[in-house]
Amino acid sequence: MIILGVVLLLIGLFAEIGILTTIGIILLVVGAVLYVLGAVGRPLAGRRHYW
Repeated sequence: MIILGVVLLLIGLFAEIGILTTIGIILLVVGAVLYVLGAVGRPLAGRRHYW
């Protein structure tokens, strides 16, 4: 999810498409939060790790 967020963010910035930039930022933040929660061992939706 983090990689997809970065790709959409870069495409949005280079092509000057605002909605792609916004979606990229949102995916990046959500991916980072899920990564941190998985790294500290907190179960999320029944899973201890987020892949």
